[in-house]
Amino acid sequence: MISIVCPFFNEGPAVGLFMARVIPIMKSLDEPFEIVCINDGSTDRTLTELLAAQRECPQVCVVDLSRNFGKEAAMSAGIDHARGEAVIIIDADLQDPPELIPTLVDRWRGGYEVVLARRSDRSSDGLMKRSTARLFYRLHNSIADYPIPEDIGDFRLMDRAVVEALKQLPERRRFMKGLFAWVGFRTITVDYVRAARSAGTTKFSAWKLWNFALEGITAFSTMPLRLWTYLGIVIAMLSLCYGSAIVVRTLIFGIDVPGYASLLTAILFLGGVQLIGLGVLGEYIGRIYVETKQRPVYIVRACDRGADPAASRTTSLDQV
Repeated sequence: MISIVCPFFNEGPAVGLFMARVIPIMKSLDEPFEIVCINDGSTDRTLTELLAAQRECPQVCVVDLSRNFGKEAAMSAGIDHARGEAVIIIDADLQDPPELIPTLVDRWRGGYEVVLARRSDRSSDGLMKRSTARLFYRLHNSIADYPIPEDIGDFRLMDRAVVEALKQLPERRRFMKGLFAWVGFRTITVDYVRAARSAGTTKFSAWKLWNFALEGITAFSTMPLRLWTYLGIVIAMLSLCYGSAIVVRTLIFGIDVPGYASLLTAILFLGGVQLIGLGVLGEYIGRIYVETKQRPVYIVRACDRGADPAASRTTSLDQV
């Protein structure tokens, strides 16, 4: 079986378009398949549209989360519920072309355990988004212990062995791109041209993207903590040199120490550096705090595998 995993959050207008393109492609593979759709707490008609799609195609599995847990948690839910020997993650907005799925499957059958889809052309994205994405990849990969491939999103195929490895990772605050890279396995890349969104609008604002970048950096690198140690050493050395220069100048020329302006500037500068350092430290302490609670990554309100008689079923969505 081949599993398609797709998170949905307020993507009601895109559900029909998504199914119309994905289902014929999956049927053309002549292999058993399932489409695991995760409704991540949508407030529009997404759940209704997914249930309608399930009535038309019994291979559609609808996993309804109790609230919006975020895309990383929704992907984790989809991976946990997927039963296929190969699992393909794809977005609902169709910017990642479903027509590439047969190519991913062919590479997998050729012996690769991970097949990545790389965006060779991102002209459909805005200039600001492309620039910030490029900056993020370069910054992350320069300090992270495990670099992530550039211009590769969540669109990928993973073998069952990779999926089982991911399911063993216990962290609650999940940066999936980093986790995908961390598990390793034999990997190949396939290029494609990223299209424009088929319907709806993006759910990632500039503020959410900024927090997402911070999550990725702090999840897979302790370099920010180490940098503040180095910065403290540099500031201490510069202060020692400056203080020595003042002492020598006073002894030789008898010039008094300058007034309050330089002193105030130094105090404000060092205060700012200390506050930033505390903020960086707080990011890591916050992660520790969340992990120690051991709350689940997501909560399933109901799961319905449609007309599949071999599947176990949680509460039917038609009953809730």
